[in-house]
Amino acid sequence: MERLNRMSTSIRLFVAENIAQLPWPDTEDGAYARAYLTPLIAYGPQHFIENVTTTYMALLVDEQIVLPLSLNRREYENSYVCSPFTHYVTYAIEELALVQPAWLRRLFAAILTLLGLLGKACRMNQVLCANNWLLSTNLYPSLTAQQLADILDFLQKRFPHHAIIFRSLNAVTTADILADLACLGCTPLGSRQVWLVQPADPHALNAKARWLLKRDLALISRHGYTLVTNDTLSAEDTTRIVELYNMLYLEKHSHSNPMFNERFIRLALHERTLQLIALKKDGRIDAVLGYFCRNGIMTTPLFGYDTALPQELGLYRMLSAILFQVARERGLLLHESSGAAQFKRNRGAYGTIEYSAVYHRHLPRSRRLYWSLLAFLLNTIGIPYMQRHRL
Repeated sequence: MERLNRMSTSIRLFVAENIAQLPWPDTEDGAYARAYLTPLIAYGPQHFIENVTTTYMALLVDEQIVLPLSLNRREYENSYVCSPFTHYVTYAIEELALVQPAWLRRLFAAILTLLGLLGKACRMNQVLCANNWLLSTNLYPSLTAQQLADILDFLQKRFPHHAIIFRSLNAVTTADILADLACLGCTPLGSRQVWLVQPADPHALNAKARWLLKRDLALISRHGYTLVTNDTLSAEDTTRIVELYNMLYLEKHSHSNPMFNERFIRLALHERTLQLIALKKDGRIDAVLGYFCRNGIMTTPLFGYDTALPQELGLYRMLSAILFQVARERGLLLHESSGAAQFKRNRGAYGTIEYSAVYHRHLPRSRRLYWSLLAFLLNTIGIPYMQRHRL
């Protein structure tokens, strides 16, 4: 157990061997962190997420904030949730199918291939990701500039050969953290365009968006579905939930997404690390979502439906409408992650660029240059392209 004591910030590091000794904060976030992190740290993330191999730890800040940490060296086959190589090279190459015309797609492929070769030479995956919940979107607690400065100081001293990364930052939900990290010397790397909406705001939706959402919600009863949640889902349903998630996120999109297994779903089911809602008809689950909330924001890392059923059935639309309704009832900002841009815009969402903030000033010059090159290419070419084409 490592400790940093200052007048401003107390920081303690907990690993698998001493995670049972962590004095979890007596708060809603503390209870959530205990339920989610204790098994993942004790057994290792791969026990729950098949394509995540990492050393998982927890940082206790001022006895009130728990931040999970993932530590890696290479692991180039890892999910993008803890592998910058997978995020910025492997996954990016897969997404080139969206790029037109063909000559531009080939140019981007060549650039990404070269970046991958350089990335391996410069140990791109030797990173420590802070506040990494190993999900598509990490939600943040409130952190002061002083706390962030002391966290960075602690981590670079404890892990001097690793770049330090904070994922899932944007200028709307984490504007202060993003700005503070930039002032502390972190380099912003554009990651993707994400979509946000405030359903409880009466000015957030125009007439068309309200009509679409009402129509989407009506599909549930029209097609004879009932809603089932953590309270009524059983352990036997976990196999089907994993199957539905895999159909959408892995088979339809990319195997670089986290591969949740049945142990992960059982954990979500019993410990409520995710609030699950499924659409069931004739004894069979055809669609499912799982969300969690923090600091007034709601996001959905688990989303899936039976892609073999006719698209006209509208399972994706039903799930999205349910999510929107829950966020409206709870007065939360809905973070809809990336993808399906036109669909989300039509229903009131607006886009913002998500960044990873990378601290690399303590690394050798060659590695610093690589991160700077990557940031330049992403921020001057990749992000403008996404914004111009509204991806």
